[in-house]
Amino acid sequence: MFGTLQPLKGKNAIVTGAGRGIGRAIAVGLAEAGANLILVSRTNIELEETQSLVQEKEVKCWVMPTDLTKTEEITTLFNRIDEEVGPVDVLINNAGMNKRSEAFNVTTEEWDLIMDTNVKSCFLMAQKAGERMKKRGGGKIINISSVAGHVALRTGVVYGMTKAALIQMTKVLALEWGKHNINVNAIGPWYFPTPLTEKLLNDADYVNDILEVTPLKRIGKLEELVSPTVFLCTEGADYITGQTLFVDGGMTINGF
Repeated sequence: MFGTLQPLKGKNAIVTGAGRGIGRAIAVGLAEAGANLILVSRTNIELEETQSLVQEKEVKCWVMPTDLTKTEEITTLFNRIDEEVGPVDVLINNAGMNKRSEAFNVTTEEWDLIMDTNVKSCFLMAQKAGERMKKRGGGKIINISSVAGHVALRTGVVYGMTKAALIQMTKVLALEWGKHNINVNAIGPWYFPTPLTEKLLNDADYVNDILEVTPLKRIGKLEELVSPTVFLCTEGADYITGQTLFVDGGMTINGF
């Protein structure tokens, strides 16, 4: 993707939800840009699969399985990073989940799980990383939101709420931490081929609905999501903060 250019060479980047899908693709993209990786998710075997792809790029890589819904495990994670890795330059807050329940059917257990995974863990990760970036003199935080945080979709009300919360969190943290040279931005994807979307994208009628409201009339390619995410981590994006970049083929100019 970057050829001989490595704009993030020597930087240390945390990627949550790095075991598969978007997180794995972003991790590999960051490695191609020269970044060392701290891979985080609950499933060790998936992280090791990502690690094998990252190490092909000749960067350092640490696998750190963590349940991000548990505050004490986030504390343990950052203690390990301090001891084994060193400074944190980049955080990609990608970990997330969804249960597609209609509003009448949402249980308190579903609410807690989605909120803890998609919002609470992202804030706590940003808080811990931000503390270290402040001491270091700056850094980059990218929150993976969704078009569902901007327009109403058939994705479930709680999921949509969490992704909207990430967009607002991005703005407030950017405002508060700009004086510390910490850039906080978000990415808002539409549909990309991942394990989480595989079933939906195999439904021809559903795909037709998607394409009808997507001006570019196609599903995105993962590399088209990775490139803008990596860009926001580089010096080229030093004057960009508090923004949500929708990588959506134009979908959010239409609605769904």
